[in-house]
Amino acid sequence: MASLDEELLQDAEDDARAVAYIQSRLPENLKAKFTEEVLYYFLDLIVDYYATTDVLDATPDKDGYIDLDLERMATTLIEKAAKEKMGTFTTDELIPVIEAEMDFSEQE
Repeated sequence: MASLDEELLQDAEDDARAVAYIQSRLPENLKAKFTEEVLYYFLDLIVDYYATTDVLDATPDKDGYIDLDLERMATTLIEKAAKEKMGTFTTDELIPVIEAEMDFSEQE
């Protein structure tokens, strides 16, 4: 059984790989806006979104996938970011971040 320190280190390494992957997948016009710090922030929001909504309780399709409403998810994350004064974002800007995070998670 891994110690708490080992688990925290592994989580930090996973987050760093996720952020690097997302950065590599973003269109050039979004790379300056979505800095490493901003991506870590949104990564936390995405995980929180999954944990606090019923999205993961949905019934998967025949291929095992859950249909996510990316517009709804992006809007929720954008509202939270605005409330926490992290910046102003649009759904068109945030959806590529969400999609890249989903791609990364699927590979893991």
